[in-house]
Amino acid sequence: MAYDSVIDLKQLKVACENCRLGEICLPRGLAQEEMVKLDNIVSRGRPLVKGDALYRQGDKLDSFYAVHSGSLRSYTVTQDGTEQTLGFYFPGELVGLDGLENSIHSCTTEALETTSICELPYNNLQNLSAQLPSLQHQIMRLLGKELSGDHDVLLLLGKRSVEERLAAFILSLSKRFSERGFSSTEFNLSMSRHDISNFLGVAVETISRQFSNFDKDGVLQVKYRFVKILDMNKLEEIVIPCKKSSDIKEKQTGT
Repeated sequence: MAYDSVIDLKQLKVACENCRLGEICLPRGLAQEEMVKLDNIVSRGRPLVKGDALYRQGDKLDSFYAVHSGSLRSYTVTQDGTEQTLGFYFPGELVGLDGLENSIHSCTTEALETTSICELPYNNLQNLSAQLPSLQHQIMRLLGKELSGDHDVLLLLGKRSVEERLAAFILSLSKRFSERGFSSTEFNLSMSRHDISNFLGVAVETISRQFSNFDKDGVLQVKYRFVKILDMNKLEEIVIPCKKSSDIKEKQTGT
């Protein structure tokens, strides 16, 4: 389905005011009259197909983008040509914040599948947020969420084992799908094994082997890109191995 580069206000109000992603996206908490003003600066282009770049490393920052449907992957290419996956984006999440430092995008962001986005021109959004404190608050909230996500990635890629890294990654996806009203225990992976291994910093074969181990241990059921979490508690215990023993100790001491 093709979209005009800019759609009329009525259509935008359907896409934004009545969007099921409103509670996790930029419009969260805006009053109706503020929503109308936001609608006026939002535009929507043609959907991206798998492999299409939303923007490329080195491009000038022109807009932020909210994912409406589908998913994206961001990655950077080092001077020696090595590609490093930085993260994945799902509906309701804001993309393009990497360009804020010097108005140049520091990574490339591309579609993992057919993806539609809502474009928010940076200058227009900046002017509008100066008029609307609630919108400015939302932008700050999303910036904070992005920084928190970066912190989580650093922890994930620190001294954790492959088992812990993959378990934490699956739990993160589970939480994000749940926030969007989807199942937290059954979902399809839009990213490939290669994307996951590149993001987690381990070999593809190691990721495949760990998925098989989870399957054998009754933690996950994996078929191609479909994942079914069979034992959420076990998965959480892998990421926080001391949680269970800590809870038992608290009960014993009555604290």
